[in-house]
Amino acid sequence: MKQTIQYEAFYEQIGAINGWNFSTIQVVSEGVLWDLYTEVMHHTLPSDLLLDIGTGGGEALLSHAGAASLLVGIDLSHGMIQTAQRNLLASGRSNVRFIQMNAEQLQFPNQFFNMISSRHAPFCASEAYRVLADGGMFLTQQVRENDKYNIKKAFGLEATEDLPTSTLAEKYLNELREAGFRDIYLKEYNATEYYARPEDLLFLLTHAPIIPDFGERATDVQTLQRFIQQYQCDQGIRTNAARFLITARK
Repeated sequence: MKQTIQYEAFYEQIGAINGWNFSTIQVVSEGVLWDLYTEVMHHTLPSDLLLDIGTGGGEALLSHAGAASLLVGIDLSHGMIQTAQRNLLASGRSNVRFIQMNAEQLQFPNQFFNMISSRHAPFCASEAYRVLADGGMFLTQQVRENDKYNIKKAFGLEATEDLPTSTLAEKYLNELREAGFRDIYLKEYNATEYYARPEDLLFLLTHAPIIPDFGERATDVQTLQRFIQQYQCDQGIRTNAARFLITARK
């Protein structure tokens, strides 16, 4: 419970700052096999209603606003939704809504949406099934446990480069099956990332929950400096991005 509370407080703080907008980071990735929202829009019709769970600051949803009739982004964090509302106002879009809401208790009618997406956010399979129309699609991208394994090891956390199976992926697959979804598919990648500058890596660790309480220990900066020295190469500072994608149909 303590860890959950700490994460929620961190999430709220970052939401108020930037809404998970990492667009300023200079990073090159090799081995990325898909983009979640490109996958989502591939299955979306102009007449569809789309729900995005854990929408953050809404940047991704707003960039694809023309693909559906109505797009609704929800997030548990008040700070995230405030950022999303500011981004919406700046965009001038009229077919996007942002609402603070718990994914465990979706406040929408049965079979309301044609498409549901969730990127790096927890979701409730039974609630997603309830609000999804017959034949509708659900897509979620999540972070595998071996993500940023070398950074975690540098900070003394348990981590492994090779992970044959993801416990989180298996959990979600079982929950989706139990909820009634069909045509469920899983795919994964473990891409190599090169961060151009130390400040890019510092921004990532400050704004994402990779290292718990990063920056609160006097040794964190020294540990990061040693990591950079060890993994600096011609392309940048090397780490990895491990992801999985689940698609399911109602």
